[in-house]
Amino acid sequence: MKLLDLFYDVLILILEEVDSADLAACAQTCSGFNSFIKGNTRLFRTHYLKQFDDPRRDPTSPEPKWDLELQKLVKWHKILHSESLSIKQNYFRFVATIVNDLVNSSSEATGSSRNISQLTDVFLNSKNVDSFLKRSSLRRHFIKDEADVSVFLSQSSRRLHYLDDNAELVLQIPADDEDDRQLSAKIHCLHGFQISHGKSLPSLLALARSHVYDLRNYTEYTGWGPWRKDGSMRVDWEMVEALMIDLGYNSIYCHPRFRPVWSKPFAGITRNTVVKNYEFAILKELDIPLDIKDPYNISGTWIRIVSFLDWNDLYHFNFSAPPPNGRPRDPIYTREATRHIAMHLEVTKVEPYSKSGNNGVFYDCVDDSNPAFPLVHFAGTSHSLDSSMDSNAISDIKGTVRLTLEGEVRWTTISIFNGEQRWRSEGVQVGGPASERGVIGTWFDKDYSDEGPVGPTAFWKVDESMLFADDSSSEDDEIYDDGDDDDVDDDDDRDEIGQNDYYEHLHGDREVEQEHDDDDDDDGE
Repeated sequence: MKLLDLFYDVLILILEEVDSADLAACAQTCSGFNSFIKGNTRLFRTHYLKQFDDPRRDPTSPEPKWDLELQKLVKWHKILHSESLSIKQNYFRFVATIVNDLVNSSSEATGSSRNISQLTDVFLNSKNVDSFLKRSSLRRHFIKDEADVSVFLSQSSRRLHYLDDNAELVLQIPADDEDDRQLSAKIHCLHGFQISHGKSLPSLLALARSHVYDLRNYTEYTGWGPWRKDGSMRVDWEMVEALMIDLGYNSIYCHPRFRPVWSKPFAGITRNTVVKNYEFAILKELDIPLDIKDPYNISGTWIRIVSFLDWNDLYHFNFSAPPPNGRPRDPIYTREATRHIAMHLEVTKVEPYSKSGNNGVFYDCVDDSNPAFPLVHFAGTSHSLDSSMDSNAISDIKGTVRLTLEGEVRWTTISIFNGEQRWRSEGVQVGGPASERGVIGTWFDKDYSDEGPVGPTAFWKVDESMLFADDSSSEDDEIYDDGDDDDVDDDDDRDEIGQNDYYEHLHGDREVEQEHDDDDDDDGE
């Protein structure tokens, strides 16, 4: 019996077991197969949903063109499994855009997310990491002569031949335009801090730290936060990437118990089902608790990390020898101090969105089918997890959460000591509303001083019991490795007084505990 003579249901069950990449070949075998496969919605839908999450917001949403969507993903899969770096580079934007789309449509409705599983799998390949997660401007320092690189990039045929023979060169050349550099940084932030580098390259940590503490990045146009320099309030993913790398290293080395969610690839970024189906009409209901009206899932306990440079180091780094306009500052190997903080937050007010107010930062959501999420106010307290004896350990905190024009989640916090506002922070919630990945951003003086202080901060929601966990019982997981042993200047036996003086500058003239034990100075971090 010929295959085409089989009952429809039998034949389609057979074709549903064929590898998705082979469907096109099957359709070309004869006109009968071509007619059966072409436009067969059931067949393409089954193949899609066996491998990826349903991209629809809910089952009642219009069905996508399953055949076209599957064809794109088959092409995406082939590129990522290719051994040719030149092919990967040619399709950078295509691949990176699909990565972003798969994150946005990820769902755990059937248990674990198929999208996240696929993404995790393809980025186990180091060539994919090199080609798509390492293309931001942070790599500019890897280039010795930008003029030579411009010539190199203009010679496309030579470039493609060279890429296949010199894989590590990809690490040294940022993407060709700003949009691609931002996209690379974004999918790196979604992936997490998992990149390693050869010892011959400058420390990525030192480059990230240089970007974070460059005061030229803190202006009224950037809102002193991780926003673009054009005043659009679009996320500056290159800044978020630098913040993630700097804080990730600081926190992982010093306090494994408070490991950020971004320590595992694509962890904590699956879209929340409740958020996807948020109903704007709920804001008009008077008897519904504020927490139910809050789509950002604010109320609860959050772990926060804050890092900072010694005041003298920050000033010397920014004002001793300014670089030429448009050029990044040199890598900075100076050690930072890091504090771990617990925040207990509660929603205090939920307002409908507005297109104006506060310098125009209330915007419509990108998705016109779902009105913008509300502006949510919160308040609470915070206390240090490093020193219960520190008189600055307890403070009040308040802030707001809202969507930007892009549909990204913007957090603003204000720390209050003895009734006086002292520090502000601006951050973006990586992965969208209610993402478990948490918020990455910057902290700065409440008066927006051009001379600082500034620094990186991040916070993510946890179960309160984690605050009292026994360190000795935690898993001995592998610490991040960026491949460089020179992340810390071993010759810099920093005087502990310098760190403490700066912390007193930040939090008042009060005694603080030493940042490091003496025997830590020789371990090279």
